[in-house]
Amino acid sequence: MTGRGWIVLLAAGSLGPCQPGARQREPTAASTSQPAQPGGPPQIVLPPDSPMLQSVRIGEVTARELATDEVVAPAQIEIDPSRLSHVLLPVTGRVREVDVRVGDRVRAGQVLLELDSPEADAAIAHFEQAEADVLAARAGLIKATADRERVHGLFEHDAVARKEVDNVDAAHAEARAQVTRATADRKQARRRLELLGLVVGEQRDTISVKAPISGAVLELHVAPGEFHSDTAQPLMTIADLSAVLVTADVPENLVRLVALDEVMQIELAAYPGETFSARVVRIADTVEPKTRTIKVQAALPNPDGRLRPEMFGRVRHSRATTATPAVPQSAVLHRGGGDVVLVELGPGRFEVRPVKIGSRSGEWLGLVEGVKVGEKVVTDGGLLLLPSE
Repeated sequence: MTGRGWIVLLAAGSLGPCQPGARQREPTAASTSQPAQPGGPPQIVLPPDSPMLQSVRIGEVTARELATDEVVAPAQIEIDPSRLSHVLLPVTGRVREVDVRVGDRVRAGQVLLELDSPEADAAIAHFEQAEADVLAARAGLIKATADRERVHGLFEHDAVARKEVDNVDAAHAEARAQVTRATADRKQARRRLELLGLVVGEQRDTISVKAPISGAVLELHVAPGEFHSDTAQPLMTIADLSAVLVTADVPENLVRLVALDEVMQIELAAYPGETFSARVVRIADTVEPKTRTIKVQAALPNPDGRLRPEMFGRVRHSRATTATPAVPQSAVLHRGGGDVVLVELGPGRFEVRPVKIGSRSGEWLGLVEGVKVGEKVVTDGGLLLLPSE
């Protein structure tokens, strides 16, 4: 209805349909009201004893610092790839025992499983052979050095020919090279023992596979008694969830408002009413062609493990704020193709006033038109007062 104001009169109780001959009740002073000014906003009037007054909640329009340019985008929790490890077997063999289960917390260096493998004895034998080769090479170098010194002394007294000097120099150089090769081979053999978790001088027929990082066991694909010949197939996955990533799909027209190292606010469906802070660590270099969004990742601390991968939520980020009249989201009602609030004019008297929504921040809406700071509005139960369209 345009061009004229209207008024809604609600009695304390519902009225039944008029029956023929029924005596109509005269309106009381408590249920009467002056009509709204022509052309003004419509009003709702309730008698003082109306039970509806007990079902509504009144709040005051307050001034709040709300964002003028804000990014709001869907997001989800993901595992940080730098904190994820896939455990592989160092050699082929048969699994003797598995010491962890899915969900277990492990420490870096903790034994995960024991593996029977002939590679253990072979690795120890290789190192022992390399150690013997080093000793033999050093002994050869000592002899070659002594021969070289003796022949050089004889040559100074013209007791031997130049050819003998050249021969001992060549033998000495070869002996030194042999020591270098043997030492390098021993170093490689020792390194292999370390990778297999074996100790020099310890005779073992099993290899202990240890956790490369601290974290939780997320996946397990091995059982005792299995023989594994593919060392490229992961047997289990360990993730350090003390910090996670939040990946958001930011619309391309808003990505200008996000920069590296800035702090974004995270809201998760699992924890309504809570806000988490994350630092932007990556902004994708390409745009998703179908959604016209750009992936933004932020690092989020998770010391107590409450945040789990694949949790859904949204990110909020803004650079500038301004003081704006604000009301809770529940105070704004959609009516007649627009947004309205119910402004309290007095006890039981409300005005249906159109408003224009500006910025949003959490549960608060900034109103750029329609109300002033300090006015009282219905913040809950407004739908009970509005007549049906």
